[in-house]
Amino acid sequence: MSKLTIPKNYAPIIDLKQTELGIKSIKDFFQTNLSSELRLRRVTAPLFVEKGTGINDDLTGVERPVQFSIKDMNNVSAEIVHSLAKWKRLTLAEYEIEEGYGIYTDMNAIRADEELGNLHSLYVDQWDWELVISEEQRTISFLKEIVVRIYDSVLRTEYMVYELFPAIKPILPRKIKFIYAEELLRKYPGLDCKEREDAICKEFGAVFIMGIGANLSNGEPHDLRSADYDDWTTVNEDNFEGLNGDLLVWNSVLEQSMELSSMGIRVDAAALLKQLEIKNQEEKLSLYFHNKLVNNKLPLSIGGGIGQSRLCMFYLRKAHIGEIQSSIWPKEMRENARKNKIFLI
Repeated sequence: MSKLTIPKNYAPIIDLKQTELGIKSIKDFFQTNLSSELRLRRVTAPLFVEKGTGINDDLTGVERPVQFSIKDMNNVSAEIVHSLAKWKRLTLAEYEIEEGYGIYTDMNAIRADEELGNLHSLYVDQWDWELVISEEQRTISFLKEIVVRIYDSVLRTEYMVYELFPAIKPILPRKIKFIYAEELLRKYPGLDCKEREDAICKEFGAVFIMGIGANLSNGEPHDLRSADYDDWTTVNEDNFEGLNGDLLVWNSVLEQSMELSSMGIRVDAAALLKQLEIKNQEEKLSLYFHNKLVNNKLPLSIGGGIGQSRLCMFYLRKAHIGEIQSSIWPKEMRENARKNKIFLI
């Protein structure tokens, strides 16, 4: 069910022309910073992949990929990508990327089952990145190091936006707060997962929640994760499960938390087998991607996605992602938004 949140007394700080300038400036500046910070080479990515290879991202496992048949290939079925989590790892191997280096790309997707609202669209655009690592770097401390380096790029970009549009003041804290999903549950035992995210982001401004996918002490995961890309079951040095997490910030316009990025150290063969068993998905081991991984034909890696439209929405203080990207919205939402000075592209 679509839902529109209307901030009290909302008015865009910059007009449509300035917004388009801001979007381009942010995207150019941020991806250059991200590339140099993590030593990433830009590559070209697919919009669709062949069905039945195991390459497409299953997300939480219930979203339906958009499908079509290919006439010139005996009507073989293809799927619009949900993300490129597994494709990137195959590409690292194909390009023979060295340890300590990686790739990034523009990922464009269609998620037909998305519940439309201020932060969610049918159209998803993000920077997908993947970095080759060593066995010794499969630790929570290395994950934190990468998060800090990405957050530094986020901070630099926020200041660039302020230089471009002085009316948009920087609001992000200098340091990001790290917390495990289990710690967050213990801190706010009476709240659900979204309420916990809102509470911690309001308190600290920018937060990285670690260990997402495994069941917490209440018997439920903080959020659902596919079994075959992030490692969410390995016990780390702090005796919590999970080598992954989400980067969230406090959205001062909507007065709620806002996820900008999801990332993690990827499964090795042992973690893949364990997580497929937990999800009762051992049949996936016959698929192309999974077969290569369990036979150690893919490099160890860390990777994630960073929402392009969401990042621009945050920096430009917009109330709706439709003020950043062109998409399809329910007629009632579009009309109600316009009445409240939210102009959807």
